Amino acid sequence: MKNQMTHINNLKSTYYNLKTALLTIVFSFVSLISFANHPTSSSTTDSSIIDTIHTSASSEATSHESNGEEKFDINKTIMEHVADAHDWHLWGHTSIHLPVILYTDKGLDFFSSGKFNHGHDVYVGKYSYKMEHEKIHAVDESGNVLSDVKVLDFSITKNVATLLISVLGLILIFLTVANGYAKRGIGAPKGIQSWLEPIILFVRDDIAAPNLGKHTSKYMPYLLTVFFFIWFNNMLGLIPFFPGGANVTGNIAVTMILSVITFVLTNINAKKAYWKHIFLPHVPLWLYPLMIPVEIIGIFTKPFALMIRLFANITAGHILVLSLVCLAILFKSFAVGFATTPLIVFISAIELLVAFLQAFIFTILSALFIGMAVNIESEEAHH
Repeated sequence: MKNQMTHINNLKSTYYNLKTALLTIVFSFVSLISFANHPTSSSTTDSSIIDTIHTSASSEATSHESNGEEKFDINKTIMEHVADAHDWHLWGHTSIHLPVILYTDKGLDFFSSGKFNHGHDVYVGKYSYKMEHEKIHAVDESGNVLSDVKVLDFSITKNVATLLISVLGLILIFLTVANGYAKRGIGAPKGIQSWLEPIILFVRDDIAAPNLGKHTSKYMPYLLTVFFFIWFNNMLGLIPFFPGGANVTGNIAVTMILSVITFVLTNINAKKAYWKHIFLPHVPLWLYPLMIPVEIIGIFTKPFALMIRLFANITAGHILVLSLVCLAILFKSFAVGFATTPLIVFISAIELLVAFLQAFIFTILSALFIGMAVNIESEEAHH
């Protein structure tokens, strides 16, 4: 009887966590969509990288034009697949044109990215707009950039569209599982419920509980959300065709927002002893000028490490696979293609593990950082 009651309580707790996680998904999505295409974050980073590559590629192309041949630019090809885009490429010259939403001092402009004809044409709205390497500028009649006109780009890019798909997918999955618990209660799980239940229990028992203790149930909705969100988008990024192929978790704006959410949760819920440890550390007074700045810097380095780790690992994985794929084209050799195919398959299989591993690492570090802030009083009492 006791075991049955424990199982019922576990099911109720899981059902509650699933329902609450839906609200957290929506909250995370609103934050992410606001920054995923923000011009001062990843778009600027991606644009500057591509501009550098484009300059190098242009100089190389000029040298090869004199020899009457066109060299395959592996750097440009890889960056076009890794960076965000206003079109969703399907195959050949076929793409899904996504909505472009621009804001200037004259108001909003809304049109299809197909109007740019892959950057070859100028679209005339409230201003004349031209897209260069996925960066949209206002231009004059001669095509010169109007530096005094600030264009804010709120477009539904490939990354943002993938966020929409992933959020809708997660909501559908969680609702299906929650409805299964509501109908079957303590009965044996079926379908997707039987697949997700061990993962949910893994997050609770092996990630949240050891780090959060009695606060586990409070933060489980967020930890479940961030785990499944990262894992789901990592897996989507490994699919080379629609609706996959977007490098969402390799976009530093997305990882930044996820890290900021962990940072906010940690510091808003931190106990008094946590702040005392930072501003009144247990060291001799003469070490205060050294230790206090170090502790304050540590507050910000934790979310920064979360942001960079996820961004770098996912982006590196994409670049590695694309580099191997491009080798056969670069050397124009079927032999190279046959030789690299087993390696591509092997690396892709490793990426499946990395997709799960990065979701696990981000989630467990988030639980650890939050736990360090909310459990510090009990730890001091124990010592």
